[in-house]
Amino acid sequence: MHRILLSLFLCLPALALSATQTVYERTLDNGLKVLVKPDRRAPILISQVWYKVGSSYEYGGVTGVSHLLEHMMFKGTERLAPGEFSRIIAENGGEENAFTGRDYTAYFQSLANDRLEIAFELEAERMRNLDLDAEEFAKELEVVKEERRTRTDDNPQSLTFERFNAVAYVASPYRIPVIGWAGDLEQASVDDLRDWYRLWYAPNNATLVVAGDVDPEEVFRLAEKHFGPLKPERIRPPKMQPEPEQLGAKRIVVQAPAQEPYLLMGYKAPALIDAEDAWEPYAFEVLTSVLDGGSSTRLERELVRGSQVASSASASYSAFGRLPGMFMLSGVPAKGQTIEQVEAALLAQIERVRTELVDEREMERVRNQLIADKVYERDSLFYQAMILGQLETVGLGWELADSYVDKLAAVTPEQVRAVAQKYLVPEKLTVGVLDPQPMDDNQTARAPVALEMQTNVH
Repeated sequence: MHRILLSLFLCLPALALSATQTVYERTLDNGLKVLVKPDRRAPILISQVWYKVGSSYEYGGVTGVSHLLEHMMFKGTERLAPGEFSRIIAENGGEENAFTGRDYTAYFQSLANDRLEIAFELEAERMRNLDLDAEEFAKELEVVKEERRTRTDDNPQSLTFERFNAVAYVASPYRIPVIGWAGDLEQASVDDLRDWYRLWYAPNNATLVVAGDVDPEEVFRLAEKHFGPLKPERIRPPKMQPEPEQLGAKRIVVQAPAQEPYLLMGYKAPALIDAEDAWEPYAFEVLTSVLDGGSSTRLERELVRGSQVASSASASYSAFGRLPGMFMLSGVPAKGQTIEQVEAALLAQIERVRTELVDEREMERVRNQLIADKVYERDSLFYQAMILGQLETVGLGWELADSYVDKLAAVTPEQVRAVAQKYLVPEKLTVGVLDPQPMDDNQTARAPVALEMQTNVH
């Protein structure tokens, strides 16, 4: 198992779609939404199925069930033996994988453009006909337990991040780790997965996205052929669990074997789904890039290369959740420096954006780089499809992809300062500190990995 990098998914960036790059949409009678994004540059395609379910839909006792079910989706159906799905895709020259996040679970294939029907036939088969075999489940459960041990419990930075979220959020299900709590994995049963599969894996709870050298009408015809006969399910979305207003700063210390300390800081912040003013999330995107968007941005220039108080420092924010999240900062002290010095340096950077306007020269450079990064990602078929699926699945609507870059370009220095003044305040702050403990001779340091997203190799 491996995970896609935190920087890739925690701040999954949006793409601009030009007027000539039309998205075609159709909803089947059973509720399956189909989106098609033609791109004729190469005779290939990406097919993705997005389900509106992830760890934020879970509750105590069954945490990790979405990720566990993702594993089992490759372990056989009524018609396919375990592993046969992957074998068929490979025999047709394709690649496939899946990932589970807080707000969704998605499955994808990359194939030549004359192999689309193979992907549809296979995905339709496992959408409603999964064979959740008890023996296969028992084996895969042990795989997931080991994944949790190696990538969270034995990874001090990842462990700190997990415990940080559990303290920062009081009610929001974003406090639940995607891989699940260890105690819930210990008591997981195949019946839990059967119930979860029946509730959420249905055409009326899914979006099918195809990008590449395809004809939209042919995609719709094949979708109707393979997915159309599937029966919908009565979907009952979970009730919202609003996060209560934070009434003061929080602090957590995690004591774990590690070679170096680690600092996390998070401020409660709105997402596009709930922002009081529509421009606020875009201002947060620009603010993040002012602090951390390359070697010339403030954290790298002033904390790592300048004062050399930190060996690394970063900022992150995601506008694309179905629930509000956080603006995050992190840092590792440079040799001879302390966590307290890094925290003070990061707080000084926050105070600066709260009190000073970003000058127009810096603003223009940051804005241009940020927008260029978004636009260049159109070169990837995968991310063309992914942004459509993500926006649709979290409830923002895929149409936002058309206007996202224009809204970033419209952000002003005054708006950047305004969101900093409104949200980056001490009473909304949570601080997490990794306090390194002695390591055994057999323990080695592990690189941090993403906890908002789990992706698997089958």
